[in-house]
Amino acid sequence: MWEVAFDVRCELGEGPIYDARENELIWFDIIGQKLFIASLATQHITQHSFDEPVSAAFLSDAGALLMAGASGLYHVHRASGEAVLIQPIEADKPITRANDSRTGPGGAIWFGTMGRKLEAGAGAVYHLKASADKTQRNIEIQTLFSDVSIPNATCFTADGKLAYFCDTPRQQIMKISIDPETGLPIGSPSIFVDLAPERLNPDGAVVDEEGCVWNAQWGASRVACYGPDGTFRRSIDLPASQITCPCFGGKDFKTLFVTSAYEGLDRKEEPLAGAVFAIEMDVAGLPERRTNLPLLQG
Repeated sequence: MWEVAFDVRCELGEGPIYDARENELIWFDIIGQKLFIASLATQHITQHSFDEPVSAAFLSDAGALLMAGASGLYHVHRASGEAVLIQPIEADKPITRANDSRTGPGGAIWFGTMGRKLEAGAGAVYHLKASADKTQRNIEIQTLFSDVSIPNATCFTADGKLAYFCDTPRQQIMKISIDPETGLPIGSPSIFVDLAPERLNPDGAVVDEEGCVWNAQWGASRVACYGPDGTFRRSIDLPASQITCPCFGGKDFKTLFVTSAYEGLDRKEEPLAGAVFAIEMDVAGLPERRTNLPLLQG
């Protein structure tokens, strides 16, 4: 059974991750241009506002917090909210912003972008890693997938050998083998789950300790579980139609936190849309990986 974990209302809630070191849940309101950091111990929420859309967070080996924004990758001070751009992304494309992104195997980041007005094929998915030259503090960028409309469902198996991702309008969750040392793809992607026959729209996703993929499905009021072979296992209904992204957290990683959105909705009809929900699970999730990217360039 679900409950409201944090009684906020995000126009486009997204990107939840759990920081086990700090016992904090981190998430965003992309349209509201806000970052939320909530203590699970005290329920206190720290909120920071920015002058551009922000969408995803990355924990670092050094304990720093990094953030995906419309201009690129930022280093964020948790207490003050001061943000320093450490790596521009698509600086020559003002029509795009960051979307679903996650730290992957090898400390690299899969960084997704999309059109601010949902322009078809305007986005991409990039691979960001620390430079092999130890005398430098640069970040190397490689394009993994181009002509992407809405990147989502970015997540990885525990052994770091498989990645999942999607382009939401295509209504298919894809899988691809990756090098666990670098997080780089090996070969070509294939279909993991085809949701088109059910007219379901895959949004954010996360993998549990049994290798199942939990996928938020925009417009369907649910988060759904698929086995490692892609077969449907079960779904959990939630009191908001626009479910955006799940993450496992809590001391035993058995709480599933799920963000939602009220974008374009009649809020009287869906009063809980935009809240963060929590569901106590019988399966645990995986700790969020930490990036080893340098905090400064050059």
